[in-house]
Amino acid sequence: MAGWLNRLLQRVRRSVAPVPDIPAQLWLDTVARYPFIARLPLHDLAKLRALSALFLQRKQFTGAHGLQVSDDMALAIAAQACLPLLHWGAPQQALLWYDDFVGIVVHPAEAVARRRAVDEAGVVHHYHEVLQGEAMQGGPVMLSWPAVDAAGSAAAGEYATSVVIHEFMHKIDMQGGQADGCPPLPPGYLGTDSVRAAREAWHAAWQPAYEQFREQVIIAERFGGTRPWLDAYGATAPAEFFAVACEAWFVHRERFSQEFPTLAPLLQAFFQPAPTTAAP
Repeated sequence: MAGWLNRLLQRVRRSVAPVPDIPAQLWLDTVARYPFIARLPLHDLAKLRALSALFLQRKQFTGAHGLQVSDDMALAIAAQACLPLLHWGAPQQALLWYDDFVGIVVHPAEAVARRRAVDEAGVVHHYHEVLQGEAMQGGPVMLSWPAVDAAGSAAAGEYATSVVIHEFMHKIDMQGGQADGCPPLPPGYLGTDSVRAAREAWHAAWQPAYEQFREQVIIAERFGGTRPWLDAYGATAPAEFFAVACEAWFVHRERFSQEFPTLAPLLQAFFQPAPTTAAP
């Protein structure tokens, strides 16, 4: 009951609290910092600014290990997190995709998480994993500030990342349950006549692309083959392949479309849907 009451109170506060205005210079500085945002047309930048303002109103930022989250840091996260929502209706509607959590924890460096795994023989292994970000189902998003700040920067021809887009893609994926690399798809997606048909069309394209990419990574790592352009972390699971592919599509769209010509149209149809497509 307490959780239900808290969610109700949060919705009431959001409905009556004024949406904060983002100062013009702060917005311009944020846009200029990230080339994949700066290249947007003016009308998209205006909508992204409105989305980011509403996002900032709805989320709570916490700095870990004494880090003070400044306005420019929070806005850098908000702008990248809202970029995938740009064509998903009015800001209030689009942000429903992120309505399952409030907290965003920002670390001053990479975070170290304790992990536990059980192998095929039933042996329990404990280990530590270094993270630049993590999205928890129904819970907060954790981000490393240096990784956030470095989004979109890479040497010529190399893969540039956005840890914010990556983790928020997991959040979108989780809207359908456990992250599996297939987010909730609307009826009519790719001309299909049902949600089931849409998922079948999605998997028909993504599964072979994932398997081929995974094979390329294995050949590169074990036998010295050519290293693929896309982040090799995408080969660890279909959910990670989806998140890595999405950040690449937003940060380096032309290169991604060249590398994955069968997936680019699916992402185009998902992130720029018909006007009738609604949030879950």
